[in-house]
Amino acid sequence: MTESLYIHIPFCNRICTYCDFNKVLIKNQPVDQYLDALIAELEGIEQTNFRTVFVGGGTPTALTEAQLDRLLTVINNRFDITEEFTFEANPDELTPGKLDVLNTHGVNRVSLGVQTFNEDLLKVLGRSHGYRDIFNAIDHMEKIGLNNYSLDLMYNLPGETMDDLDDSLSHIASLKPKHVSWYSLIIEPHTVFYNQIKKGKMTVDDDDVEARKYLYVIDGLDALGYPQYEISNFSMPQYESEHNKTYWKNEPYYGVGAGSHGYIDGTRYYNIKPVNHYIEAMRESGNVVKEKIILEKKAQMEEEMFLGLRMNKGVDMARFGQKYGPIEDVYGEVLARQIAAGHLEQHSGYVSLTQKGRLVGNTVFMDFLLD
Repeated sequence: MTESLYIHIPFCNRICTYCDFNKVLIKNQPVDQYLDALIAELEGIEQTNFRTVFVGGGTPTALTEAQLDRLLTVINNRFDITEEFTFEANPDELTPGKLDVLNTHGVNRVSLGVQTFNEDLLKVLGRSHGYRDIFNAIDHMEKIGLNNYSLDLMYNLPGETMDDLDDSLSHIASLKPKHVSWYSLIIEPHTVFYNQIKKGKMTVDDDDVEARKYLYVIDGLDALGYPQYEISNFSMPQYESEHNKTYWKNEPYYGVGAGSHGYIDGTRYYNIKPVNHYIEAMRESGNVVKEKIILEKKAQMEEEMFLGLRMNKGVDMARFGQKYGPIEDVYGEVLARQIAAGHLEQHSGYVSLTQKGRLVGNTVFMDFLLD
């Protein structure tokens, strides 16, 4: 049984300078027609029980209260969500009215796109919210008892200083969120940031400074009671993101919406990206899958290692063995090499990255590619 469902809302009120996700400005978009198509795709899923559901984007809170109510009514009528129901949100869009809609329909976790507490850096990132919006949104959530939220932050931003990291840590200590996601800025092609760097109009820190900031974030959050459990994720006990752990454990999940992807029965599928094409395909044939990739055993084993090693706990060696055969038979030489290099360690039936290994994670992952 597939335990998780991802639902994509590709609309935003503003396009951030760093973002490379599938998204469009919501103005003049056929939002209601998109919801028609999305709902039709949801109703095509025969399974009705899910442990986790995650609504992401884009920006789901770019929808109106009425549109949110319509979508969430369908989700609740169609599916039984037994554990975690997460909704991504921008602070300025998380109004009391929208929060009431989320709360009424059983959303029990919010992923709040804060990015930074520095007002000037928020402008550099092209964010639609300001400093005060963050606290207004959190205040609204706490008033209605929706206090299981993640603060989503970024580091290694253009012009960012260590004082900015200290400022964010200070705010986390004060707000006491249940979970923190803190990602390093990645410069993706076809973004504003990418073009600015290419033209020499902007710079970001080199690898050494980025590594120093990363370790500072890890240590700072740990001291506040947020131990790291994945490369970029930290939480209080019992508040890890169960939905995202589905991905990292290489378990199957459904993905619906324009540009979403899923992983079912050893096959990865990718939906049509452009909103209008997605709507048209759903109307004409009910089939919005653009591409399917059947993963051979070799690819499945590689992904098991890439994804599992993202978690501090690492890859469950017994589970790997049940799925593919003894891990030593497949990766014995690689494990020995990376353990000798100080990048990996074995403990309690798991193989995981060391702190040294996390700093060169991509290099370690590449070593698990099979010829």
